[in-house]
Amino acid sequence: MQPPTRILPDLQASLLCEDVRQDTSGSFILIGVIGFIRVPQVPITAWKLCLYNRWTAGIGTFTQAVRLVGPDGATPIRQSTCRFGLQDATHHAINVTVFTQIEFTTAGVYYVEVLVDDVMKLRFPVPVIVVTPPNQQQQQPQPPPETK
Repeated sequence: MQPPTRILPDLQASLLCEDVRQDTSGSFILIGVIGFIRVPQVPITAWKLCLYNRWTAGIGTFTQAVRLVGPDGATPIRQSTCRFGLQDATHHAINVTVFTQIEFTTAGVYYVEVLVDDVMKLRFPVPVIVVTPPNQQQQQPQPPPETK
């Protein structure tokens, strides 16, 4: 029996973070894993966002597509594609997508979508939340001191 020549891979991990680095041993270091984005106001531009994806259990050559989708759930804000290969189902591939100068025009729930060969493998929410910094909150007026 012939071994399979193509198996669509599994997405083992997908993490949005501030930066991804690689040490001298080849291990990856994820910096600032992001579950939501807190900003002082919108619109605002994020300097850099990274998406770390690890694929495994596949055989063949594939195209990964990553999209950052706006709060309407349909409008792509940014997208990127890359090709990668897995020669054996026991191998893995790591792809790091770097988006720079991303403008968030409104608060709300944005989405990260990860596809392989046009098959959606993952879609996860990334809320963008406007939070007023503590030193800029309005001071409550103090009642005048009581006089006797």
